[in-house]
Amino acid sequence: MTEEKDKRVALRIIVGDKEREVTFDELCLSNNLAQEALVRLLVKKKILKPEELIQEIEQVRKERYRVPGDLSQDK
Repeated sequence: MTEEKDKRVALRIIVGDKEREVTFDELCLSNNLAQEALVRLLVKKKILKPEELIQEIEQVRKERYRVPGDLSQDK
């Protein structure tokens, strides 16, 4: 079952006359690599500090990831 789950197709890419299936694992890895590269560039160019990124991640986590039914964090 794990092998079947890993091979689920997330999307199909068509370039010219060639079609390629992209799995959810491949899509996730691609997104993670792109995100890491973007963060590295932003830090390298001193557009943001690693500490600011960590603070923002914590804020997003507080806003989006809550225990179901916990409305105490709503604005």
